[in-house]
Amino acid sequence: MNTNEPKAAPLSDVAQSPEATARYLADVQRVLLDIGKNLETLAIETRVHLRRTHVEGDRWYHARMRAMPVEKALGNVLKNLHSLTEGLEKSAYKRRAHDEAVVNTLKGRKEKELERQRKKNPPTLQAAPNPPQQGARNENSGYGGPTSIYDLGRESA
Repeated sequence: MNTNEPKAAPLSDVAQSPEATARYLADVQRVLLDIGKNLETLAIETRVHLRRTHVEGDRWYHARMRAMPVEKALGNVLKNLHSLTEGLEKSAYKRRAHDEAVVNTLKGRKEKELERQRKKNPPTLQAAPNPPQQGARNENSGYGGPTSIYDLGRESA
């Protein structure tokens, strides 16, 4: 093993594949959700304990007021944890969308180049092989019919 070789970053192989990234983020999310369950239980038990702790001379709401900052802090931790797990999920979708956008970009560039070529060299209109006779009616052309109401009688059967 050569010590001069640059070492690959620990997660470089995971970052190169959207599937590997999704698996890794799902594992991290699973761990965080387990921690979240434990934190929810801790918040409930802390709330019960702190609200039961009364000091002599307290009124009925003093223990509750003392517990509120601790409850709020634990609630913020849980809220941030929830946001973090949602962000991990969103990141996995964004990673997959990035790879799809890269593939679609190449296709879009090819289509734009073909469109530019068509605009630069428009197809030439070819003349009809047999021009219509003067007396015959051409149903496909909007300009081949009678030009005034006086001409209607001449071409009618």
